[in-house]
Amino acid sequence: MTAPLFTGAEWDFATLDRTLKAIEEIALGELKLDVYPNQIEVISSEQMLDAYSSLGMPLMYNHWSFGKLFAREETLYRAGYSALAYEIVINSNPCISYLLEENTMTMQTLVMAHAAFGHNHFFKNNYLFRQWTNADGILEYLAFAKRYITACEERYGREEVEAVLDSAHAIMDQGVFRYRRPPRPSRERVAEKQRRRAEHEDEAYNDLWRTLPAGPPATPASPDPDDGGADMRMPEENLLYFIEKYSPALKAWQREMLRIVRNLAQYFYPQRQTKVMNEGCATFVHFTIMNRLFDRGLITDGAIFEFLHSHTSVVFQPEFDDRRYSGINPYALGYAMMADIRRICEQPTAEDREWFAPFAGTGDFMTVLKDAWANYRDESFIEQFLSPKVMRDLRLFSLADQAEDSAYHVAAIHNEQGYRALRTTLARQYDVGAVDPNIQVVGANLRGDRKLLLEHRMHRGIALHYNARELVKTHIERLWGHDVELTEVAGD
Repeated sequence: MTAPLFTGAEWDFATLDRTLKAIEEIALGELKLDVYPNQIEVISSEQMLDAYSSLGMPLMYNHWSFGKLFAREETLYRAGYSALAYEIVINSNPCISYLLEENTMTMQTLVMAHAAFGHNHFFKNNYLFRQWTNADGILEYLAFAKRYITACEERYGREEVEAVLDSAHAIMDQGVFRYRRPPRPSRERVAEKQRRRAEHEDEAYNDLWRTLPAGPPATPASPDPDDGGADMRMPEENLLYFIEKYSPALKAWQREMLRIVRNLAQYFYPQRQTKVMNEGCATFVHFTIMNRLFDRGLITDGAIFEFLHSHTSVVFQPEFDDRRYSGINPYALGYAMMADIRRICEQPTAEDREWFAPFAGTGDFMTVLKDAWANYRDESFIEQFLSPKVMRDLRLFSLADQAEDSAYHVAAIHNEQGYRALRTTLARQYDVGAVDPNIQVVGANLRGDRKLLLEHRMHRGIALHYNARELVKTHIERLWGHDVELTEVAGD
């Protein structure tokens, strides 16, 4: 009879290593997952809070907003109003998973299955992460960003640096490429840029600078190389990119800081589009692995009950009138859909065969899931795979809400037409293009008054809030250095 990997709540590093190998055997051998090499680190609650406050990254430059968030989270945690996450996982190569040292051994097992194999597989294989992020270079780039901004603070003063970062953070969501990658510069063009920079440094050199702290370090290759200042293309969707390249007022070190913020915004952009899928994938993987460990006798009855208690809490969906309700739980929706895909593959009904003829009854659920994890984002995944059964289980229906109407109108109910309308309506809620303001640069007079012309293409006729609009406009004017005009037009 196989002996359990552990029998109590306490853990040590030998037990963690032994358990990780057992999880890996199931994940790679049975489920055929494809993952980056794993790096497991155990951290304290204070370190976990620090990771919260710095966007979940292992290295991050200094900014007052991170300290403010740390103070808030620590106060809530110490007062018992909020709990800490069991783990944080980094999309990098190797994939870094942080485990909270206060976890029991059962929770450490769950977390390793969830993060080190579920999230890890999704990061490595989903097309958005493959297209828009560089897992091999992100840690090196973060280390450079931290050194660079620290050096800028020493040379130019903290207030100057924070002013630029404040404005860059204010328009961070408008600092991503959604539909295209910037052209990659040729080797000759990169060499020419480096030569011009060297000449400029030689001309600007002054012995007086010997007495000051060392300036910002040289910039390494970025995870998202750009075109080095090619001719302007209008309209331009990436506001940070345009200001970085063409602002008449920014100095070289300020442009580099905008580029750092822009690269971070691009790094996080795929995560905003795949919250349901990413968490659903990791939750499905940890549920499958934990049950296989139990089937093999590698975890005890007590451990599986502890796991099930945690798992049901993670996928719990509060009712609309529950005080805990804050929208649809991405863990609940993602896991429900992926567990349902397995059911459709293994035990389909007549309804399933009608809706999902290509894979209903095939029995090979992992092939279907891995194809979905690799080739879809939240919006398209829900549009293609949300089944009538999951809609019924979650008791979903669609409401039409018009401001001029005195009552709600039920727009979709549980029938053939209603299911399809509901699925489309829900999918649209996960389209970041419909959530984020669509602000584009449509003109810039670089030889006259240097006014920057922006255009907000309204979605469903919804204008920007006046106060927020004016505040953000102030940040844009600070970076551009001249007047900014923002016009709102019908996006449809």
